[in-house]
Amino acid sequence: MLPHALAVMRQFSFSAQQPGITYLALHPVSWNEPTILEQRFRPGIPAQEALLIAADLLHEDYAYLFEGFWDLWVVGENGEWIKQPSRVRFLVHGTDFDDGVCEQAGHIQVDLGLDSFFLQEGVPLTIEAAARVRANVQTLVEFTSKVEKNSGAIVRLLWSESDQNFAQKLIARLQRVQ
Repeated sequence: MLPHALAVMRQFSFSAQQPGITYLALHPVSWNEPTILEQRFRPGIPAQEALLIAADLLHEDYAYLFEGFWDLWVVGENGEWIKQPSRVRFLVHGTDFDDGVCEQAGHIQVDLGLDSFFLQEGVPLTIEAAARVRANVQTLVEFTSKVEKNSGAIVRLLWSESDQNFAQKLIARLQRVQ
C-alpha cells in the first residue's frame, strides 16, 4: 500500500509555508495499541522520504499515519483573508490492521479536516468571501481529480463527519452571497 500512498501524496499540493510531511506514526494491530514509531519533521520532508522511513517497518497489521499541510483561505485575526496552512492526514491501513478495517474504510484515507475550513461558515458571505470559499473548494476538487486520474485508485469517496452532504452545504452557502 505504501507505493499507492506515495502516488496519492504526489497529487497533493503541500503548503508553501509548511511543505512536506511533518509527522509520521506507525500503529501496530489496532488504533488502541501504542504507536511503535512517532517522528516529527521540522521542516517537513518529502513524502517519498517519509515513506522510506515507514517501509523499514512494513507489516500487514500496521497502519501508517502521515501528516502534512495545505494552504486554505481563512479570515485572519485582522479580518483580512489569508492563506493559512491546514493540517491533512494520510492514513494507510494494512490488510490485517484492526480486523481488516481497510474493507470498510479503504486502504488509503485522506483526512482533509473539517468542512468548515472550506466553507468558512462563520464568515458573512460577501463576494470576496464567496470567491475564497470557491478557491478552497477548487483546491479540494483538483486534488481529488488528480488522485482519481494519476494514483491508480479504483474507488474514491468524499465523506464528511457533519452527517450532511458537503456538496449541498456548499451550494446552500454560495447561494447566500451578500
